[in-house]
Amino acid sequence: MLTACQFVRKGDFPDTVRVSLGDSPESVLMRGGSAIVSPLGKLLAGPHFDGETILTATLDLGEIGRGKFDFDVVGHYSRPDVFQLTVNEAPMRAVVARTGE
Repeated sequence: MLTACQFVRKGDFPDTVRVSLGDSPESVLMRGGSAIVSPLGKLLAGPHFDGETILTATLDLGEIGRGKFDFDVVGHYSRPDVFQLTVNEAPMRAVVARTGE
């Protein structure tokens, strides 16, 4: 599993952008946390919270099959008789205000 998380400083935005986390260009707005995890859950690299980076790891492709015994989302754990994904493609308002229900 790969998790690619953003590391963003205030200085990455135009000066006109105001944030509550600080006005210094070095103020960290998103601290990252990217990581590489094996199919068996072993942390192979990261998480990295100290700035921009490139993570690398040596992968054991044999672990893929073994990992599916723990959690196989398209195999024996797939339950179309119980779960269904429905996607609403109709245009929707981003904000809906509700009062006193």
